[in-house]
Amino acid sequence: MSARKRKHGRAGQGVVSGRERQRGRGRAQDRPGGRRRRGGLARWGMLAGGIALVLLGVRALPGVARAGEAVPRVGARAPELKVRPFGDARVSLADLRGKVVLVNFWATWCPPCRAEMPGFERVWRERQRDGFVVLGLSADEGGSGAVKAFLGDNGITYPVAMAGSSAKRAFGGVNSLPASFLIDKRGVVRRTVTGAFDEDLLRRDVNRLLAEQAGGWHPGEADVARSRRPPVRQSR
Repeated sequence: MSARKRKHGRAGQGVVSGRERQRGRGRAQDRPGGRRRRGGLARWGMLAGGIALVLLGVRALPGVARAGEAVPRVGARAPELKVRPFGDARVSLADLRGKVVLVNFWATWCPPCRAEMPGFERVWRERQRDGFVVLGLSADEGGSGAVKAFLGDNGITYPVAMAGSSAKRAFGGVNSLPASFLIDKRGVVRRTVTGAFDEDLLRRDVNRLLAEQAGGWHPGEADVARSRRPPVRQSR
């Protein structure tokens, strides 16, 4: 091929079809070291993904939310939920209407979950007599024994139950932890947080919601805007 033809051929290679890419990858694998390079890139990709999860302070749960499962949005009615906290009778969100409720999905193996729980405990002790309820739902799969031991060792006394599959489905699958949903007296979701929920932010929200009349709130831009803030991440 003449130099002119070769030059023209290179200029026309700006778009490569999927089939050509596959042939190119096949040739690269046939070259010495091609397979090793691909394996190294795959390992680096997995490592980068793991580092990203740690920096976000959010722990991924196994499994993917099923079709039709939607995470409750701010301004929407909270889903139906019935659980039995340790050492207590079965309770539902409908039973808690007229109270401000924090539903928190967590696990003992989740660092940002463990970091935010003492703050939940403090705010709950301050305002439980005024109608604030924390409902912790443990996603641990090893049974309730380890969860109860963890609560006792760390002085967590607010109500905690095991998060069954129906509870996870009701809140959109809950594929990462921690995940929190703050619900007002009317049973409406007022804030959602994926990642650690800052104690001061929670206290301000709870004080504001407790001061509201049970039927006196309507969704507004301010409430929606606050819910769209980036997740409160746990610093390391």
